[in-house]
Amino acid sequence: MTAVRTTRLLPRAYRPLLAHPGFRRLLPALAASDLGDGMSVVAVAWLAIEIAPPGHSGMLLGAALAAYALPGALGALLFGRLLRRLPPARLLAADSLIRAVLLGCVPLAWLTGTLHPVLYVALLAGSSVLHAWGNAGRYSLVAEMLPADQRLPANALLSASVSASIVVGPALAGFLAVVVSPAWLIGVDAVSFAVLAVMVRRPGGPAAGKAVPPAGADAADRSAAGLRLLRKQPELLGVLALTWFFNFLYGPAEVALPLHVTEDLHAGAGLLGLYWTLFGAGAVLGGLAAGTLRRFPLWPVTLGIVAGWGLALVPFGLGAPAPVTLACFTLGGLIYGPFTALSYTLFQERTPAAWLTTVLAARSAALLTAGPVGTALGGPLAALLGPRGVLAASGLATVVLALAGTGVWAWARRRRPTTAQGRTAISVRP
Repeated sequence: MTAVRTTRLLPRAYRPLLAHPGFRRLLPALAASDLGDGMSVVAVAWLAIEIAPPGHSGMLLGAALAAYALPGALGALLFGRLLRRLPPARLLAADSLIRAVLLGCVPLAWLTGTLHPVLYVALLAGSSVLHAWGNAGRYSLVAEMLPADQRLPANALLSASVSASIVVGPALAGFLAVVVSPAWLIGVDAVSFAVLAVMVRRPGGPAAGKAVPPAGADAADRSAAGLRLLRKQPELLGVLALTWFFNFLYGPAEVALPLHVTEDLHAGAGLLGLYWTLFGAGAVLGGLAAGTLRRFPLWPVTLGIVAGWGLALVPFGLGAPAPVTLACFTLGGLIYGPFTALSYTLFQERTPAAWLTTVLAARSAALLTAGPVGTALGGPLAALLGPRGVLAASGLATVVLALAGTGVWAWARRRRPTTAQGRTAISVRP
């Protein structure tokens, strides 16, 4: 009876999702791994600062953050021929298992006194090598489980889970980092991925139907067809390009924020955790609100999100006090909230089911090169401009990106004035 009452309190768009057995079992396991990653937002950066040689904290921080994501793009290229044949559940389980093992080595190395900066970066890099395929498996599995009219709310829940983990995870990490080494927090992240790997692979888990390619198509043919499909979808390419530059310009800010907390504000891990907690709280609200709407005008929403996030970073460069920048970071999260769900829903709607895992892996691989490249530049830029200067420059460049995207969008509309409404909006119902 209590469960029924709780379901009735939910917005109508989310009720069918919690009534679906496979999705209902999958969501808590994904939430557990998201929480572990939320703690690692603080732990990976803080541990890099702790073990860095004197005067090299910014460089090691950028290298660690890049290593935690960038090798996933390489894995998408190297293992594509093998992994394209696997169903989404097995891709998700394989990625989770590798993350569990290699991230689990971080606290062990720290405990034995062998956690050299090079080893730390190598373990982070190895843990992310299947990230593109694991991420593709997550959203392909959801697309297989659910009918088309439930995908946007499902994607909104998944992105809200990530955002909620940024509310709880950094707050826990900031509190616990005062008591224990951040290496142990990375170990908790490893345990969360072990839970996800076991849950997905156990009998009765959410192993939805396999995305079987057309008969007679080998891996090379499927790869080529997937690329041809993307080339024939200007909306997909446009959103992918916008997202790539958006993530690239965010990268330096991710490096600059911890340095801003330590060098400019002379504060500790607790304040860094609070920044990410408030960002996540805003993103949860924005993401969940997105899942309740029937239609999204694609380009106005995405361009508005990009511009809004950029404006939220500008006050950092103006020397605004911490309470003001905390409020700006919260607003930035609220603005960003719908972006991920909107993007994935577009790809799910425009891509045939047999090619969805391949296309999403290509998407993830492309995007995995964006943020890490930006974070790798963050260290040198912080040394040149200072943390405040990097945050402001990132924000202003992001606003310029939104303005450039608006110009391209307006030009494309003038060239094709008869474009149907369905090609510029995401529908929850066909």
